[in-house]
Amino acid sequence: MEQHNIEFPFLGRYIQSAEVTHSTRDVWFVLHGYGQLSTFFSKKFAVVADRGAVIVVPEGLHRFYLEDVEHRASGLPSRVGASWMTREERLTDIANYLNYLHAIYRQVVPAGFLGCVTILGFSQGAATAARWAVSNEIRFNRLILWAGIFPDDLDFDAAHGVLANKQTVMVRGTADPFITPERLAQSQKILDQLKIQPTELLFEGGHEINSAVLQKLMANTIQ
Repeated sequence: MEQHNIEFPFLGRYIQSAEVTHSTRDVWFVLHGYGQLSTFFSKKFAVVADRGAVIVVPEGLHRFYLEDVEHRASGLPSRVGASWMTREERLTDIANYLNYLHAIYRQVVPAGFLGCVTILGFSQGAATAARWAVSNEIRFNRLILWAGIFPDDLDFDAAHGVLANKQTVMVRGTADPFITPERLAQSQKILDQLKIQPTELLFEGGHEINSAVLQKLMANTIQ
């Protein structure tokens, strides 16, 4: 048996809080974590939208039931989440979600837009956001990795060229169980290879989006 690939049209959804015009000052692309959906993740950024920013929330292209088969067979309500990729056919998944994100950007952001563009990735979405940002296909001003780190498979020289003149921020909760000392050491090793030193923001909390930090980030964006 031989494996084959095929290209075909694919519909992917995203959430958008308002239209982006040339008078828009601030656009945030926010990428959810593993097992989340754009419809629910978008609600966490109401404080940003309320201050006039346009929020765009793409969704991972792979949806799945969060509960197991036995739970679903019992007739209990089943929740659905989405994922950006798995280790199976990972390079294909990466190529697909980059094409999807590029398409959203082209559809949402008008040509010649001069406002501030922020890319934020949460948890699994952090690696997705990083790969998208350093693809050098889009214009952005700031990259925020929240409860996640840069992936270790980047072209570090090319990524440095993209990020050198951009604002990079890393956010984490002090009680986040996924950001272990080992994970932090891995992150620092990658940052050393990227030759960048992001701004670090800490908050008291776990693996979550924190409204107070969002307000601080907004204050640093809109002057």
